[in-house]
Amino acid sequence: MQSNGAGQGQESSELSCLNSAQNGESSSAGGTHSNGLLSSTDNGNSVGTSNGSSTGPCSGTSAASTASSSELGSLKKKKRLSQAEEDVIRLIGQHLHGLGLNQTVDLLMQESGCRLEHPSATKFRNHVMEGEWDKAENDLNELRALMHSPNAIVRMKFLLLQQKYLEYLEDGKVLEALQVLRGELTPLKYNTDRIHVLSGYLMCSHAEDLRAKAEWDGKGTASRCRLLDKLQTYLPPSVMLPPRRLHTLLRQAVELQRDRCLYHNTKLDSSLDSVSLLLDHVCSRKQFPCYTQQILTEHCNEVWFCKFSNDGTKLATGSKDTTVIIWQVDPESHQLKLLRTLEGHAYGVSYLAWSPDDTYLIACGPDDCSELWLWNVQTGELRTKMSQSHEDSLTSVAWNPDGKRFVTGGQRGQFYQCDLDGNLLDSWEGVRVQCLWCLSDGRTVLASDTHQRIRGYNFEDLTDRNIVQEDHPIMSFTVSKNGRLALLNVATQGVHLWDLQDRVLVRKYQGVTQGFYTIHSCFGGHNEDFIASGSEDHKVYIWHRRGELPIAELTGHTRTVNCVSWNPAIPGLMASASDDGTVRVWGPAPFLDSQEADGLNENCSNMDS
Repeated sequence: MQSNGAGQGQESSELSCLNSAQNGESSSAGGTHSNGLLSSTDNGNSVGTSNGSSTGPCSGTSAASTASSSELGSLKKKKRLSQAEEDVIRLIGQHLHGLGLNQTVDLLMQESGCRLEHPSATKFRNHVMEGEWDKAENDLNELRALMHSPNAIVRMKFLLLQQKYLEYLEDGKVLEALQVLRGELTPLKYNTDRIHVLSGYLMCSHAEDLRAKAEWDGKGTASRCRLLDKLQTYLPPSVMLPPRRLHTLLRQAVELQRDRCLYHNTKLDSSLDSVSLLLDHVCSRKQFPCYTQQILTEHCNEVWFCKFSNDGTKLATGSKDTTVIIWQVDPESHQLKLLRTLEGHAYGVSYLAWSPDDTYLIACGPDDCSELWLWNVQTGELRTKMSQSHEDSLTSVAWNPDGKRFVTGGQRGQFYQCDLDGNLLDSWEGVRVQCLWCLSDGRTVLASDTHQRIRGYNFEDLTDRNIVQEDHPIMSFTVSKNGRLALLNVATQGVHLWDLQDRVLVRKYQGVTQGFYTIHSCFGGHNEDFIASGSEDHKVYIWHRRGELPIAELTGHTRTVNCVSWNPAIPGLMASASDDGTVRVWGPAPFLDSQEADGLNENCSNMDS
């Protein structure tokens, strides 16, 4: 930071002096920077000036001494820094100090009259970094009066002694380490469980073993910096700033802008190096999967269902034309190519479920279908064709996370758990199932039924409980990857989001037309931030999970859109299946040329607007 030198003239010198006096600036002494941080090894003591005088370039006689008292008062008023301004200066000073620009920090603190941190904190910092543990302990007594919670001194002392103990052990000074453990740590009567763990480190045969078991960086700058970061959490920011505070605030600002961006659909990079701090975060709608990339017309009747594989490399589509088609996703172009056709489903295919490892695919039919097909996708062979009774209706299926079992059921009261060969393992009587989902615990099965509810069924202890209760029929539902949220398509109501853990309705999404057709919605995008659903008005609707109004309405289908599937591995790829006999593949807008690419700099609207 360069000063303007003589160009500032007499008034600049005058203002700096007044401001330094007003803020109680401390002077440099014996290698100590005027910002309060040591540049060389010494006691870390700062010499304060209680009378407000300055030892910097403002000292001595200047023309300001002839100014009237009213002029001095106006200058003071003009230059008085607000709390926010002082905070900003301290943040900048801390950041510059981290970059090693100590002379710049000195000048900044001198001109502003601010203090980067309390002199006692500076001493404490330097004693910790130099491993002078006895002096650091003494410093805690000075810091006690500055802390909001004096009890935190015990925790800080524990952290100091723990580092001291570990460094003695690494140096092979077992007796000294034992003395710290018995004579200093134990009498604190704090965190006895941790003390037991620390005592076990006495058995470590060498330094590498100690560092591995203690998950510790070893004696030196790295571990002491980590220690200091922990210690700083107990000190008020007015005494010592939290570590890398400016960097933290900037990162939070970037993350907040991304969170408010309606179309942000890429992995969040916590590094500030990946973004520009000079511009607000912007994602264009044209980078979002709102544009038809491909229209798949190989089915010759209504397409009732579509589902991407768990690894995102394949898409399965089921149709009234009695076939399932498996499509291969090109990893580069994201174009879909027909891989194989699975035939023979006499009643049509209304539901599909991939096994956890994508080896198998189960196909179910509509209400009057009593059969279930289990296909080996890799070979195209039918492994199992299951039917317990011609009276059954097997319209839904869900895989157990172990990939060795599945549950299936329908509205005529069937609810089975079977193995891969179709053998019946368990059954639950009298449950009229509309849709199924297996939770990641491997025990709980969620089932929506004809009583407008979702219940949890445990096949191990044969218990069940109510989780969701709606006022209208639940036509279908799906669950987020973490098992916390459920997305329901409710007859005549639309799409509802439920929190399964708290058992509360979180949000009702607007816009979609939902009667009594079975429409399947989905979570999607990076981190499942988005929700997509088909609609009886021939559109695909997309919402940001936190907003009730759609952020996109996709047109192109000419009849009801029955199902939407978002690729779990490619956030910018989505498919929709419709009664018009087509499957549409949606992706970002194609870049026609460099001018078109430049034209994508559109602002995202705020979620609150």
